[in-house]
Amino acid sequence: MDIRAILMGLTFAFIWSSAFTSARIIVADAAPLASLALRFFISGLIGIAIARALGQSWHLTRDQWRATIIFGVCQNAIYLGLNFYAMQTVEASLASIIASLLPLLVAFAGWVVFRDKLPMLGVIGLMLGIAGVVLIMSSRIEAGVDFYGVALCVVGAIALTVATLSMRTMSAGGNLMMVVGLQMIVGACMLAVTSVVTETIYVNVTPRLIVAFIYTTLGPGLLATWIWFALVERIGAVKATTFHFLNPFFGVAVAAALLGERLGPLDVLGVAIIAAGILAVQLSRQRKT
Repeated sequence: MDIRAILMGLTFAFIWSSAFTSARIIVADAAPLASLALRFFISGLIGIAIARALGQSWHLTRDQWRATIIFGVCQNAIYLGLNFYAMQTVEASLASIIASLLPLLVAFAGWVVFRDKLPMLGVIGLMLGIAGVVLIMSSRIEAGVDFYGVALCVVGAIALTVATLSMRTMSAGGNLMMVVGLQMIVGACMLAVTSVVTETIYVNVTPRLIVAFIYTTLGPGLLATWIWFALVERIGAVKATTFHFLNPFFGVAVAAALLGERLGPLDVLGVAIIAAGILAVQLSRQRKT
């Protein structure tokens, strides 16, 4: 792994983790699904415009369309839609911790469903991840956590796991930015319809909302997605997902710095254990390959 890949991975992990804090700010002043749909629509248009400027084609292969639809539905509409909705009652730090379990969920599903071999280090990593979650949830239950919101975050993480597993043999095939832009439009359409049917659309325009929306649209919405696809093409999915072990740290750090969310001793210990579990699983998969 070269220096450029490391910098890309660190940048992705930070931007991806910070999205939960900016989402928490947005949903405090705007309808969650409607705001997310607008974010994806704007990000998608920008992505498509950049792709066309780079000479990328509208004509995608069957695999590219499959990737576009799967990620548009599972990642953008289900995963992020549920997280945005849950963020009305769930703290950004807890939502980021749940989402950071993705590498563990992918490894577990691959082990159980696809019979992928998981070395002992990987099994230990899964056990550490479970232990970390138990520690964090035990402290949050005592503090009064919203179980419905947590359940939505968990379902969202499972949806992203399904999308990730389905993409194991796919490639953007030279149309990276076009795929990124189009999958955001797919998510925007689904979220817009869901918003009209299920929620009362409202917005309270504040400086915090404007800054958070612009950052979420351009940062996590466009830049982080492009970096992730580019990183996977550069070093492969197994090595790229190693950077997810940083997500619990970045997620809680940004939430504490910008939102003042407090972390107890069990939270800190749980985050460290989950990060160690993620790292162990990814290192075991690298050794296997």
